Amino acid sequence: MKVAQFSRIGFIMAAAGSAVGLGNIWKFPYMTGMYGGGAFVLVYLITITFIGFSVMVAEMLIGALGRRDTVGSFERLAPPNQKAWKYAGFMGFNGLIIMTFYSVVIGWIFYYLFAVFSGLPTSTKEAKTIFDTLVGQQAGIQIFWHTVSVIIVGYIVYRGIKGGIEKFNLILMPSLLIILFGLLGYAATLDGFHKAWNFMFASDWSKINSEAIVRAVGHSFFTLSLGMGAIMTYAASLPKQASITKTAFIVTFMDTLIALVAGLVIYSFLFHEGAPAAQGPGLVFISLPVVLSNFGTLGTVLALLFFLALAFAGLTSAISLVEPVVQYLIDRFDWSRTKAVVVTSLVYWIVGIGALLSYTKAWGKLFSVGGKPLFDILEFATDSILLPLGGLLIAIFVGYVLPKTKVYAALEHEMGEKYFAVWRFSIRYIAPVALIFMMLNLLGILKI
Repeated sequence: MKVAQFSRIGFIMAAAGSAVGLGNIWKFPYMTGMYGGGAFVLVYLITITFIGFSVMVAEMLIGALGRRDTVGSFERLAPPNQKAWKYAGFMGFNGLIIMTFYSVVIGWIFYYLFAVFSGLPTSTKEAKTIFDTLVGQQAGIQIFWHTVSVIIVGYIVYRGIKGGIEKFNLILMPSLLIILFGLLGYAATLDGFHKAWNFMFASDWSKINSEAIVRAVGHSFFTLSLGMGAIMTYAASLPKQASITKTAFIVTFMDTLIALVAGLVIYSFLFHEGAPAAQGPGLVFISLPVVLSNFGTLGTVLALLFFLALAFAGLTSAISLVEPVVQYLIDRFDWSRTKAVVVTSLVYWIVGIGALLSYTKAWGKLFSVGGKPLFDILEFATDSILLPLGGLLIAIFVGYVLPKTKVYAALEHEMGEKYFAVWRFSIRYIAPVALIFMMLNLLGILKI
């Protein structure tokens, strides 16, 4: 089946949109500050070069050479006696599992985006009550916004590569950059900017330990949306004349830049008002709204822009999570795009309702297993098992199964012989060992 192609800039925006997600804004900045600032950034840049970037090139290579859905690309490229590798392509379904809870979080963002107009909470207690009430008691509201998220993502994916995914990312990714850099410009005028800069970039090597390195390895991998088939599926529509290496470098650079800018913006606001550093949902749904309430009307505008940027980041990632399964259903069963999108959307919409209900007081026990909410089970399964496993399979396939001559022919003219040798060593030895170590650590089998 002939797949519509991205333009080169369209692919870069789509791949960057896949990589840039909620973790860039509420996870990476906090890790940077907690693990030695500039020291952690340097460690992170090393790990993203030898693990994240290396695996991204490998995943893009499979998609660009295979030119099919994730299962089809592995099946097409595997040697005749190793066709079982096609089952590695089912990593494309990892994104669908992630969407069962990711869509719920996007729904929370939509809720806050509109709640801004009703006024911002003026105390941490009030902000925490609002968030806890939403998650623990207001199931109907959550289902509504979760449904809105499903409909928006479904419509974009239904429009296809050119008319939906590329067009959407060509609008939202530049918009995200404009909003973040606009907020950065304002943040630079605040008293808290200098403290935020030091929090993130002043090097404290005493905080670099085995835990910090594992966290750097993990984030360098997860932040680029690797191991879920999204990049592979997009790369199947990459223009044949485009450079895989250069494109992967640009996407990696944009992903890291946005994380750093977001961190400076958020912590400038927090430190300007003397608020403590935070992470995760507590950062964006509790700490930040309270801080911005002190800015008066300007704070409402800043909150609106921030949640808009957060929504853009969430949606650009979400469509990349859904597209691999949609493309698989189209290629494998000859379904229309409409049918594939509807079925896929219904699956993660239904499971997503169970995930959000698992956090509520009324339904929590029913949607929990062994006392653990379904939301947490789905998140743990993807973060600790499925995504690292997907990345490991990509590294092994490209490093050991694909003929070296085929890989060399595809990449040598882009990298040159010397850099190709470094990349190949990384994908054969460094990335697999690091991913196995990270997975064992996340599973609690190997303690650090």
